[in-house]
Amino acid sequence: MSRSKHDRGASAVEFALVIPMLVLLVFGIVELGRAYQVQTTLSAAAREGARSVALGKPTEAAGAIKNFDSTIAIADSEITISPTSCPSPGATPAVTTNVKVTVRHKHHFLTDFFGADVTLTGKGTMRCEG
Repeated sequence: MSRSKHDRGASAVEFALVIPMLVLLVFGIVELGRAYQVQTTLSAAAREGARSVALGKPTEAAGAIKNFDSTIAIADSEITISPTSCPSPGATPAVTTNVKVTVRHKHHFLTDFFGADVTLTGKGTMRCEG
């Protein structure tokens, strides 16, 4: 199969047109995967904090959340616990209380293709075991 003189360099031009879309697709997959991993980690950390409060250790809840995963730096201002402690076991009337922990974390993207950052939220709820 012979090529015409006018077809020379056509594949290079086609490649130059397609490569930006391929690079954007690959970076999009990486950024979305990383954000999803951080989101699931925040949810698991919030559940761990709710578990600490539900088991009667409210002072250890923030530490359990912050130490859950060393790859994410969570500040105290990003953690919301409601209520901050469970009612005592012999409370009258008997009340079933749920502890709700919310962790809001500002996630920074590796590239600026999709914006500088986004706030991700992890929530955990657990019944007090009084």
